[in-house]
Amino acid sequence: MNTKDSLIEQYKKFLDKGKTERECVEELIAMAKKAGYKDLNTCKKLKAGDKVYITKMNKAIALFQMGSEPLEKGMNILGAHIDSPRLDAKQNPLYEKDNITYLNTHYYGGIKKYQWTTLPLAIHGVVCKKDGSTVKVIIGEDADDPVFCISDILPHLAQEQMKDKASDFIKGEDLDLIMGSCVPAKKNATEEESKTASKKDKEKDRSKKLVLKLLKEKYNIEEKDFESAELEIVPAGNARDMGLDRSFILAYGQDDRSCAFTSAAALLQVSASGKALKRTACCLCVDKEEIGSVGATGMASNLFENMVAELIAKAGTTYSELTLRRCLANSNMLSSDVNAAYDPMNANLFDKENASVLSGGIAFQKYTGSRGKSGASDANPEFIAAVRACMDKAGVTYQMAELGKVDQGGGGTIAYHAAKYGMNVLDAGVAVLSMHAPWEIVAKEDIIQIFEGYKAFLGI
Repeated sequence: MNTKDSLIEQYKKFLDKGKTERECVEELIAMAKKAGYKDLNTCKKLKAGDKVYITKMNKAIALFQMGSEPLEKGMNILGAHIDSPRLDAKQNPLYEKDNITYLNTHYYGGIKKYQWTTLPLAIHGVVCKKDGSTVKVIIGEDADDPVFCISDILPHLAQEQMKDKASDFIKGEDLDLIMGSCVPAKKNATEEESKTASKKDKEKDRSKKLVLKLLKEKYNIEEKDFESAELEIVPAGNARDMGLDRSFILAYGQDDRSCAFTSAAALLQVSASGKALKRTACCLCVDKEEIGSVGATGMASNLFENMVAELIAKAGTTYSELTLRRCLANSNMLSSDVNAAYDPMNANLFDKENASVLSGGIAFQKYTGSRGKSGASDANPEFIAAVRACMDKAGVTYQMAELGKVDQGGGGTIAYHAAKYGMNVLDAGVAVLSMHAPWEIVAKEDIIQIFEGYKAFLGI
């Protein structure tokens, strides 16, 4: 297997094992430790060449390779997010309705709700118990596991449903998983049959109680434990090669784990090369981008500056707020996030000359946002020129692109949250077809090119 094929196989395995933010952090820590990285909390003092990582709430992580220059001169940062659109279990999720038990959910991020029906689904997450223990849950991925599904109306009875708009004919409150069932009481039972029916057959919520019994047996979970659970419902199954020529990858969560994996893999390969870096290199993978980068593990928080503050405090210089501000303001960042791939079947949505195409290499976006660049980070042309020169020198294929036609909509990344520190930021990702669908499509060539591009950027 050549190097490119090996990278693709590693990427597919990362997608298979990292279907939640927590799982991605676990995989990234394993990758980092294998490359000689240490938990920053175990280090007393840092010097040039040291390799460390720091995590937050098991849902965000940053990897650093220390450079020879003072941190005040800034870092080269690859910033991605590791959350993806999905369904989340509610805090009181189990209920029985006419002998079928359901798991009540709330969708997370921008989805087309109808795409999540009639698919095999898996449950990933953790249940945190009052005794301080945490139970890891993964159901639906092993060949012997059951899977779950959200039902839909058969077309024969869907006349009224089909009159609704696509955004309305599946309601958010209807995205509930079928968890189990029980044999219903016999219809039209005779008086004698009703008298002899067992007490168990007449028991209320028999199906729900059976589901709870199974959860108790396998995971030692009580119903009240759902109150402190984080259970994510995702498509069941592994990443697959797509197309007769195997030029594509079909998988869940490639927005934005395609960029998170390649960012981390690029930094780890730079570290393994033994090359001494002038500027400290960083791979940052954050949470909550799909819902506005909010919360303690999102980029809109003080997460990253707190991480950098810890780094400075152990870097051999006296910590000061000014040092932190200078470090952030003098940094360069590629906001590693995906872009919409030009779709020939829906060409009217794109400005073709300014769209990213599959297998076209890294997609650089000078600005994101929507309609008049609302919510955008707009990169300086001087920084773009420097990045272009870097890519050309490394022989990396790239393209300049926007997400779609000006009035069609738009999207954002973590770029504008990083830009508030005064650093140079440019969006840089892969083109994705069927973005935010349960199964997304990327080109293998783009994964290879972005990996090479990220490596080149870290060495600027």
